[in-house]
Amino acid sequence: MKLSTKGRYGVSAMYDLAVHYGQGPISLKNVAQRQEISEHYLEQLMGTLRKAGFVKSVRGAQGGYSLTKTPEEISVGDIIRVMEGPIAPVDCLLSGKEDNKYCTKACTCVTRGVWAKVGDSITQVLDSITLQDLCNQVENEAGKPQL
Repeated sequence: MKLSTKGRYGVSAMYDLAVHYGQGPISLKNVAQRQEISEHYLEQLMGTLRKAGFVKSVRGAQGGYSLTKTPEEISVGDIIRVMEGPIAPVDCLLSGKEDNKYCTKACTCVTRGVWAKVGDSITQVLDSITLQDLCNQVENEAGKPQL
């Protein structure tokens, strides 16, 4: 399974907002500069995150984006699912065994169980890491948050 820039940059942008949680709206320009993401692309990502209810936007000179929940309440898995869709290493896991639109052998496939376990493991890891965990990890490694 390979994540696209949408997923990776979405997590980076949310991490940046988590570092600045409680400081009011953070401008897209600042997030883009710190995370080295195109401001135009970041605008698109924030639109997706806003529609999902993870960020809110404030217009105006002092405007920007902020988290709608605490960093402890948002997992990396939440962000990845919003940005990338379901976490599944193979398409056949996106449907049930019966009437699987991705694979006619889903009911009898000997390897489907393997891919399901891989997907479950990935999901478990991503869901176990919160934005606060990322902030704490960076603070512990560097002594201060990486902006």
